[in-house]
Amino acid sequence: MAAGFDFGITARDGEARAGRMRTPHGTVATPAFMPVATLGAVRGVSAADLEALGAQILLANTYHLHERPGESIVSGQGGLHGFTGWRGPWLTDSGGYQVTSLSARNRVDEDGVTFTSPLDGRRRLLTPERAVAIQEALGSDIAMVLDECQPPAADAASPAGATLRIRAATERTQRWAERCAAARKRRSQALFGIVQGGADEGLRRWSARATATLPFDGFAHGGLGLGEAHTRRLDLLRATHAELPAAAPRYLMGLGRPLDLVEAIAAGVDLFDCVIPTRHARHGVLFTSEGLLRARNARFADDARPPDPDCDCPTCARISRAYLRHLLRAGEILGARLASLHNLRFYLRLMAEARAAIAAGAFEPVRARVAALGDAAVP
Repeated sequence: MAAGFDFGITARDGEARAGRMRTPHGTVATPAFMPVATLGAVRGVSAADLEALGAQILLANTYHLHERPGESIVSGQGGLHGFTGWRGPWLTDSGGYQVTSLSARNRVDEDGVTFTSPLDGRRRLLTPERAVAIQEALGSDIAMVLDECQPPAADAASPAGATLRIRAATERTQRWAERCAAARKRRSQALFGIVQGGADEGLRRWSARATATLPFDGFAHGGLGLGEAHTRRLDLLRATHAELPAAAPRYLMGLGRPLDLVEAIAAGVDLFDCVIPTRHARHGVLFTSEGLLRARNARFADDARPPDPDCDCPTCARISRAYLRHLLRAGEILGARLASLHNLRFYLRLMAEARAAIAAGAFEPVRARVAALGDAAVP
């Protein structure tokens, strides 16, 4: 266990669990949602804004920060905490998803991932050891191992080929995990392992068992939300949890919609991150207690109501649907910012509601309410 890091479960309701995750820069109540600050910033939202909204922990991306401004710059400014002004906990993704899946020119082999820099066009090699070293220089509270992410539906025309490809990637991820565990030097930084295996339950169980033998502080589900059916994903989460240490935090990477979150909480997940709340906001789509509000729609042109009458965010406290629509349609940056503030508060408030409901033994009504709402539009 990393120095200054621990995790304890404080309440259970079925498989759903509430807990407290202690890090060197603060304690996180779980289940928790991590706003995505890819380059060290949540787009258009300041550290002070995030604190006021109730954020507890942020996520930054190793690959992007390595490219710009470089980990040496960040380290020289006191790590992510000093460089960005966010003094609370940071988790850094290893960049494995970006460099293994986002370009046909990337080459994956046993050494690591060779990729072409989008900034200067040079070929670079990211190894498991280098991924750990970069994250240690960035100074995050939680680092992730380098993994090979293979979408389960990528070879739908060749199921046999897809199975072989995913098996090879899963086995390589395990070998890389062993190298990451051996490479860590900064003992105040927690290191999480990543379970892979696509939508194959047997592979994911094998990956979980193998990853659990290594000295990791927590465990993540990687490679989900990339094409598998919703019900299948929940089955895979539960099957994987059966193979992981029950006392360790569990992190579902990159998902998702409010329904994805509450269903995963019901299956025993503790941590989440996703770009959906801020990406949807920039496109004028707001999550509300009544459903999805598509703020650009003409019917809101003279609507004086707040985006969500049941929301306590700064946007809903002062801004009308009509004004928000005007800003978004005019391309005014304030529109995207106001929508982002609202969506982040919606997600963070949902997590707080989930924690309270689990403690009270009443999580099912929360899950059912979010499930019933789904992707329905505001009436």
